[in-house]
Parts: sequence; C-alpha cells; structure tokens
Amino acid sequence: MKKTGVITAAILAASFAIPAVAQLSVEDQIEARQAGYQFMAWNMGKIKAQAVDGDVEFNADQMKAAANAIAAIANSGMGALFSPDSTMDKAENTRLKPEFFQRTDKVREVGTNFVREANKLQEVAATGDRASLARQFSAVGQTCKACHDNFRAD
Repeated sequence: MKKTGVITAAILAASFAIPAVAQLSVEDQIEARQAGYQFMAWNMGKIKAQAVDGDVEFNADQMKAAANAIAAIANSGMGALFSPDSTMDKAENTRLKPEFFQRTDKVREVGTNFVREANKLQEVAATGDRASLARQFSAVGQTCKACHDNFRAD
C-alpha cells in the first residue's frame, strides 16, 4: 500500500473509532492501548524467539499468525486511544509524555513508519523466509524504539 493509502486508512480508522473513544474514560483509554501494546509485544516475542534467537523451533504458520496480529494492531486505529488527558502529567498508570501532543509531525512520522513496517512484517512472514523475517522484525523494533525514545518516559 502506498504511503498516502496508509495515511488515508489510518485517518478513516481513527474517524470511526473516535465516537467510541469519546465514550471511554481516560483510564479505559490507557488500559486499552496498553493491552494492545502488550499483545503486540507478546507476538513480537514469539517472532524473536523463533526467527531471531532460534530459542524455539521455527514454525512458519506461527510466524504468520504473529505478524498478522502485529499488523492488525498497527492498523487498528489505536491512535484514537490517545487523548491529551491521558498523558503522565494528567493521568496515572501511564508513561506517555505530554510532548506526544506538542510534536504532532513527529507522532505522525513515527506512527506512519510503524504501520508501514508492520505491514511489511506481515508480507515477509507470509513468505516463510526466516532470515527475511528476522531482518523485518528488526525494522519493526526500530519503529517501536523511535516512539519510546520520543514519547515514553522510562
């Protein structure tokens, strides 16, 4: 999908999610996004164990399922779960820096990169090529790191 297609899809997903999110409390927004990221991290862990570290026998079907889950989260419109009242200076149980809402161009860049690389992960996993999957896993991980480095407190 071209970059404009990804951005359009993300905007559409967010526009459908906004009415539902408007009904969520700040605590529920934080809990929902953390659950999504935890699920994604669990799936990233499966890919790391099988395709990168080799700690677990490589299973192409499991890798496809894990990559599909990661791409689904990336394309789910989770951006709608971030409100200005859900930052660490206004809410509990979050490490979201207030800068998230002050640096919207950087947020857009990081988010677009994450969606693009997660979608590539899904494509690569479908091939069953372990080495390519390991390389793309690293690319997705770099997008996660970019967000953490910019917008997540330690």
